[in-house]
Amino acid sequence: MTGGKEEKLMNNQKDDDKNLIWEPVKTEYLVRDAWMDLRKMTYRLPDGKLLDTIYTYSRRNYVIIVPEDEEGNYLCVRQFRYGIGVVTTEFPAGCIEGAKEAQYVSEANCGITMEDALATAQRELREETGYASENWKHLMTIPSNATLADNFAYIFSARQCRRAGNIQLDDTEFLNTVKLSATELDRLIQYGQFQQAMHVLAWLLAKQLS
Repeated sequence: MTGGKEEKLMNNQKDDDKNLIWEPVKTEYLVRDAWMDLRKMTYRLPDGKLLDTIYTYSRRNYVIIVPEDEEGNYLCVRQFRYGIGVVTTEFPAGCIEGAKEAQYVSEANCGITMEDALATAQRELREETGYASENWKHLMTIPSNATLADNFAYIFSARQCRRAGNIQLDDTEFLNTVKLSATELDRLIQYGQFQQAMHVLAWLLAKQLS
C-alpha cells in the first residue's frame, strides 16, 4: 500500500471513529501523591447515556531497556514485584525524569522529548546493572495500559554493553543482575517466567528491529 493510500485510509478511519468517542463530564480525584493520580470519571457515552463508574490513573512515563553485552548475553534484573507477590526476571527500567515533564502525564500532555527518554534509559542501565553502551536504538513508544492509564513506555535496545562501574540503587531498590542468553529468555517467556508484559513486548521488538 502506498503512502497516499495509507493516509487516506487513516483519515477515513478517523471520520468513522468520531461516533465512538466518550466525552468526559466529571472528574473526582481519589488519590494524588508522588506515586499515582487515581481518578473516578463520569463519561457521556456515544448514545448520550452517562457512565460514572470509570476509574483511570496516571503514573510517570517510563523506559524499558533491552541490553546486550559484548558476548551476546542479555542483562536482566530480578526483583520483588508486590503486585503479584513474587520475584520476577525482567529488563532494566525506570521512570522518566525530564525538565519538561509535570508530575503526571495528564497534567503535561506528555511533554517528554526523546532526549529525556534516552537519558533516562542510559542512567537506568548504568544504575541497575553497572553497564553502559554507546549503541542505542529507540524501538517503540507505546501506551502502557490504554484501557486504564495514560502513561507511555519508551522501549530501547542497547548493544555492545560494557562494564562501567558498580550498580547504584535507590533506597527502595533491591535487585540482582543476571545474564541470560536469547535461548534462555525465549524459554522463560514460553513457560510464563518472564512476567512483565511490556518487557515481553520489548524483547520481541528487539529481536525484530535491532
